[in-house]
Amino acid sequence: MASVPVPENPSSSIVERVTDFVSEHKKTIAIAAAAVAVAGVGVAYYASSSKPPSSGGAGETGKREKKKKTGSRGAKKGGKKASDADGPILEERKPKVEESKEEDYDKLSSEEIAALPAEERSKVATSLKARGNTAYQERDFAGAADLYTRAIQVSPTPEPVFYSNRAACYVNMSPPQLEKVVEDCNAALALDPKYVKAINRRAMAHEGLGQLQESLRDFTAAAILDRFQNQTTANAVERVLKALSTDKAEKIMKEREPRLPSFTFISAYFAAFRPRPHPTLPENPSQGDRTLLLALEALDAADYAHAVTLINESLEQGISFDQGRAEALNLRGTFKFLMGEIAGAKADLEESVKVDPTFTQSLVKIASVHMEQGDPKAAFDAFTQAENINPKDPDVWYHRGQVLFIMNEFKDAAANYTASSELDEAFVFSHIQLAVAQYKMGELAKSMATFRKTLRLFPNKSEPSNYYGELLLDQGRFEDAVEKFDKAIEVEKTKTPPNVLPLVNRGLALYQWKQDIGAAERCCNEALRIDPECEAAVATLAQLSLQQNKITEAMKMFERQAELARSEPELVNALTYQYATSAQIDFTKTYPDTAAQLGAIAQGMMAGQ
Repeated sequence: MASVPVPENPSSSIVERVTDFVSEHKKTIAIAAAAVAVAGVGVAYYASSSKPPSSGGAGETGKREKKKKTGSRGAKKGGKKASDADGPILEERKPKVEESKEEDYDKLSSEEIAALPAEERSKVATSLKARGNTAYQERDFAGAADLYTRAIQVSPTPEPVFYSNRAACYVNMSPPQLEKVVEDCNAALALDPKYVKAINRRAMAHEGLGQLQESLRDFTAAAILDRFQNQTTANAVERVLKALSTDKAEKIMKEREPRLPSFTFISAYFAAFRPRPHPTLPENPSQGDRTLLLALEALDAADYAHAVTLINESLEQGISFDQGRAEALNLRGTFKFLMGEIAGAKADLEESVKVDPTFTQSLVKIASVHMEQGDPKAAFDAFTQAENINPKDPDVWYHRGQVLFIMNEFKDAAANYTASSELDEAFVFSHIQLAVAQYKMGELAKSMATFRKTLRLFPNKSEPSNYYGELLLDQGRFEDAVEKFDKAIEVEKTKTPPNVLPLVNRGLALYQWKQDIGAAERCCNEALRIDPECEAAVATLAQLSLQQNKITEAMKMFERQAELARSEPELVNALTYQYATSAQIDFTKTYPDTAAQLGAIAQGMMAGQ
């Protein structure tokens, strides 16, 4: 079931629905989607994850030498197996070469070795490698590394396996010599760029060194070269991608200057609160009092940037009466909340309640701050305090319903929405959310009836048609959904500026209905023309580009989505796609021949499901 939005943040649900659709229709997805492993954002990109791990590959075994591996044998010391969990799975080759040759080699200078016939040097190098494998299995990593080094020195032609095996030794030393691992894997890959085992080892070394972008690049390449059949590599992509995106998001949020989100987002937030009359100014208003009134008028006109400036100025100038000061602190705290300044928002809202203890709207918004901080108990305490002050404030019931809805307590949420509507039937969102909660509870007939009633009660509002269309879309009733979105768009055309979410929804519906990517893109681009910062339109365009294998265009959209993200979880989501797409772009540049075959690989993966 697609996620149906709560009105305060409708754009996020559209992102969820487009990614849900991607997940449910993998056969239409280009290799770009298959190559991206995303944890926790609703898209299962590893389409072949149900397949067994590959038993071959481009490592030391298989095609390169077609000899038996000894990775299943336990180590002779310490009772621990030497396997890919520790480093390499090494060959156990026993070439037929006289032991005296090795002893003779040990006594020769480098010049004398160079003078030996190439065939003899090759045999000695192979024997040294076999001895190195034995030392490795006995967990004598320093000794094994020395033997591989001698094999490299004596071999007439460079062998990538020698470097890769020595890298495995460096991995297992205490402490691990990760810089040397990277150097040896670089040498191996210079000789064989598609040496998957070396790519994986270098990826692990980069990860250990904290070089997460390089690690992600390598793990992604290994996953694609293995045709997505190695689940260990797939898991590594997800692990590194999550760590990289989370770490980067945390740093960005600390350094980012606070800024307002999109017009669509702000409008949706303020629409979730019933309008209240402006406070009456005292007989002799101060300059701060007058500026407060200007700020509220700018808010009414949806001039949000001007409202922010004016509300800050009013508090700096000084407001002479308690009701006005409480109102100003409420509004400044609200804008801070919208800009992600959670601590500052909480301080202003709490001060607002101190100035005017009867100001229930500030308490309701404090509850939202507690939810943002992951403290639902404190949020419900704030609602209880607000209810005790004014049990007839419909906003208290509506927003408590929203919190219950987020927590999947749909029955209790519906009860709160009903109470809110009974106190004020003229607030459209209480009716809409009641219908959505009924839908979530599986009460389809009730939900549809509630929506039809809401459409009759509010014929001049776009929201009932828009959200009803979302439920119809969720049921696969595409034509009916498009009709509702079209009606919402017509209503919004009468506003300046209009809400663009019905446009984005229409595009998504046409895509799901007719796979008409062009129509979907036109809707989203029109939405961005009206509201250039509409995150829902940007995120949807990014996904549509990804589906068409337009990797570079998708990358630009994901970067833009990251710029627009308001909260850290939203930023993590955007960065996850951004870094995953970047890793794929790197792959296409490094392996252009394989990149040209990716479409066929994807089709084969889908056919095998």
